[in-house]
Amino acid sequence: MTMIEPAPPPSMRLRELVFGAACAAAVRAATRLGVADALGDTPTTVEDLAAAVKTEPHTLRRLLRALASQGVFAEQSDGLFAHTDMSRLLREDDPHSLRYIALWCTEPWTWDVWPKLDEAVRDGRTVFEGVYGKEFFPYLHEEAPESAYVFNRAMTTSSRQSAQDVAELLDLHGVSSVADIGGGQGHVLASLLEKHPALQGALLDLPGVVENADPRLRDGGALAPRVRVLAGDCREDIPVRADVYIIKNILEWDDDSTRRALANVRRAAPPGARVVVIENLVDDTPSMRFTTAMDLLLLLNVGGAKHTRQSMVERLTEAGLVIGEIRPVNAYLHAFECTVPA
Repeated sequence: MTMIEPAPPPSMRLRELVFGAACAAAVRAATRLGVADALGDTPTTVEDLAAAVKTEPHTLRRLLRALASQGVFAEQSDGLFAHTDMSRLLREDDPHSLRYIALWCTEPWTWDVWPKLDEAVRDGRTVFEGVYGKEFFPYLHEEAPESAYVFNRAMTTSSRQSAQDVAELLDLHGVSSVADIGGGQGHVLASLLEKHPALQGALLDLPGVVENADPRLRDGGALAPRVRVLAGDCREDIPVRADVYIIKNILEWDDDSTRRALANVRRAAPPGARVVVIENLVDDTPSMRFTTAMDLLLLLNVGGAKHTRQSMVERLTEAGLVIGEIRPVNAYLHAFECTVPA
């Protein structure tokens, strides 16, 4: 019979919360050390793990014990450590790996900006430039190449894992062309083209992004004959005419940038075209702790924000789009189905 532990009293729960940085740091440390990769399917001694990842056994045990208390790894009664469903997600080779997302959310710059959250809340603005002397993305690519690499891997992981969910959700019966606006490396577009062999596609994103597009979409790739890969900024222009426009996880800038992007979609799209906006929400979602944390991080690093259902509806309505069904894509994404009026 499984014993259910009682919830901690409020005083202890608050103590746990204010030590939340220790939990994040422990996940980061285990990821950087490669503990999850070193631990196989067989429970293992700390001594063997320590030898594999080149650490001291007694300090590794302390790290693993802290993580096991959170359900990341499990300490058995015989002192051996084993994987849990969460710890397996830190493995490089797991098909649902969150390794690079775990690293991204705990990159060195995050530890410098989180303590300034009160300033960001007071002023309503990013604090990143005040800390580092540059805006977020220029700093990342010019001063922190390792962090930029982690960011790109994390975004690729996230996009790949949600692409199939999007492809399963969207009914593209009778559709001949689809445009993925701000679509990153094009994983969503590739999934849609693979599912619908007659579909034509276009991918639009910044030059430094599309030059690393999914190999399936580039010259010589299996899907390349059906794809146009375009370098550009959707806030400036969208030179694509299509039956369906997909806008996923990019309407998180300041309000002016969001309005410009949606206005450009409206200008480019023919009457009757569908516009599918896919976003994390900070309300009406089972992943509130995750999405609200990401919302605060967006405030700190770029001054952006995740949307509520209502704020997204307001932006889409202001752009002149007609909103239809709003549906969950998975545990952390919602799709807003819109049409361009005649």
